[in-house]
Amino acid sequence: MQEPLLGAEGPDYDTFPEKPPPSPEDRARVGALQNKRVFLATFAAVLGNFSFGYALVYTSPVIPALEHSLDPDLHLTKSQASWFGSVFTLGAAAGGLSAMILNDFLGRKLSIMFSAVPSAAGYALMAGAHGLWMLLLGRTLTGFAGGLTAACIPVYVSEIAPPGVRGALGATPQLMAVFGSLSLYALGLLLPWRWLAVAGEAPVLVMILLLSFMPNSPRFLLSRGRDEEALRALAWLRGTDADVHWEFEQIQDNVRRQSSRVSWAEARAPHVCRPIAVALLMRLLQQLTGITPILVYLQSIFDSTAVLLPPKDDAAIVGAVRLLSVLIAALTMDLAGRKVLLFVSGYAMGWGPITWLLMSEVLPLRARGVASGLCVLASWLTAFVLTKSFLPVVSAFGLQVPFFFFAAICLVSLVFTGCCVPETKGRSLEQIESFFRTGRRSFLR
Repeated sequence: MQEPLLGAEGPDYDTFPEKPPPSPEDRARVGALQNKRVFLATFAAVLGNFSFGYALVYTSPVIPALEHSLDPDLHLTKSQASWFGSVFTLGAAAGGLSAMILNDFLGRKLSIMFSAVPSAAGYALMAGAHGLWMLLLGRTLTGFAGGLTAACIPVYVSEIAPPGVRGALGATPQLMAVFGSLSLYALGLLLPWRWLAVAGEAPVLVMILLLSFMPNSPRFLLSRGRDEEALRALAWLRGTDADVHWEFEQIQDNVRRQSSRVSWAEARAPHVCRPIAVALLMRLLQQLTGITPILVYLQSIFDSTAVLLPPKDDAAIVGAVRLLSVLIAALTMDLAGRKVLLFVSGYAMGWGPITWLLMSEVLPLRARGVASGLCVLASWLTAFVLTKSFLPVVSAFGLQVPFFFFAAICLVSLVFTGCCVPETKGRSLEQIESFFRTGRRSFLR
């Protein structure tokens, strides 16, 4: 009997009771090859998150450098610095909005590949900037690419990964974003700001090259009626020795039952609106904890405090601690469960990686592309408000005021986790979706 997702007592449920799943022994026999190919496809995709994390914190070492620039066309005032830091989030919001269309029109993989165009253009503009407008446009374009990948990559990873490793792989977007940020902090100790932008082009090019050889999501291919291509994609991901027909029939049955796009009337149905509401609120609370303005202005924050080490070194140390924390979360998420880490860990081990994973897990298939874009749009609009207002608030009231607000939001997040977030560890996407249809317990009660 499956443990209820929210701990409620009730009858067992099976998404596909007529066909028993393969035995654990059968799964273990092909697990190594299966996971190897899934890991390769995941790595190719999450290079987009590396670029996103790199671009997000690009301003941390660059703003202090430009505030002391002798070039009048590039010298930044406090007001201009707040725009340079925050305009990335407006681009990310636009990227999330475009993902609502591209995710289902081009598919997950091609949407990720498309993000390379604005990303490469944005880095080129910042590397060759001769005025503030080039810096702002470059930040906006890299933000657009980041918002697009933020919506597409978690969905792609969750749809290609088997349940047994989906938690670990679901943490890799955040892991690579943190690694990208750490790489920027580390290179900031060595390179001038223009060369930091040049270095940002490398992961974009590698991502395009690797993704060219990876399959699309089998679920997306089935939703477009490309059944044979979907079977080949699933067979490649699971390995030539794996019997994929049972899993393929699960996915096929679920896609057929949801072959049409969700209408606005259907979106009000509890089994659709509840998971969307959970994902949306998690993304909003994640941003309201203040992570984006803290990372964007990290070196400037250390500049205004009485720290012993140079601010550049402090920023690099923060990046290393974040990377270690996300790595621990990736290794323990499928053992401890999602809710446990949300309760007992900090941002980098809990609300950072798990929010992205749960968004891709709980959203219903018919609305997954649009809903993931909506979540990213709302998230980055919130991030823009926080990032644009952070420096003026600090100038007027000091650092303690925004940090007290962030602490209060963390308490609200704990209550929300206990009341509304399901435990999805070890369950297939079809089982999670089936849970929202059962109505065994009011989800948002």
